[in-house]
Amino acid sequence: MAGLAVNIDRVATLREASQAATPDPIAAALLAELAGADGIVCHLREDRRTIQDRDVRLLRRVIQTQLILEMVATSEMVGIALDVRPERVTLVPESRQEVASDGSLDLIVHSKSMEETIGALQNNGIPVNILINPEPEQIKLAHQAGANGIAISTKTFCEATGATKQRQAFAKIIDAVKLAKKLKLDISAGRGLDITTIKAFTGVTEINTYYIGHSIVSRAVLVGMDRAVRDMRDLINGL
Repeated sequence: MAGLAVNIDRVATLREASQAATPDPIAAALLAELAGADGIVCHLREDRRTIQDRDVRLLRRVIQTQLILEMVATSEMVGIALDVRPERVTLVPESRQEVASDGSLDLIVHSKSMEETIGALQNNGIPVNILINPEPEQIKLAHQAGANGIAISTKTFCEATGATKQRQAFAKIIDAVKLAKKLKLDISAGRGLDITTIKAFTGVTEINTYYIGHSIVSRAVLVGMDRAVRDMRDLINGL
């Protein structure tokens, strides 16, 4: 059965937009755990636009499931990861112009720079995944760089308009999953998944964990965090 890792960045976005103490992403993480989440994901950006250092350290202290830290491959972030010791790091890109973190790493450009970061984390017992698009060359480069696994971006599939484009985007994901499995990489997937698009993954048993944030937090505004997480957990259980 695949796991559900709830990304709480959007809760921090609401907090920072109001320059207030609430809503507290730590409280959201605890509620998500109680509702059945298998892990908590947060992205500590270099510009600290959403999640703050305080959030990461508190999460490490209070959550009972896995802490998955998304970060860029810099010496500062490696130092924080080695101090906090999450169960897993996912390397992601950042852009100061982006409203939300939703891009993927291009390993054709960045694979060499990833190797040092991956080694530093792995040598201290922290597994590393890399967020990439579902393209064969990207998966092979992630494997060559020594990553433990990949996080497949589902953004193109989730945003595709029309049945043909959706089928084409989903076929790329399936091909990527099969290749990653052959290379014995850990496989997670996320970016844009919601209670509708997740149903397409019925029968895709190779994916170990789904990273889902925005759709859960946006539903939580209407139905509460507990129900939003439980509904997604139930859907994943049925895949």
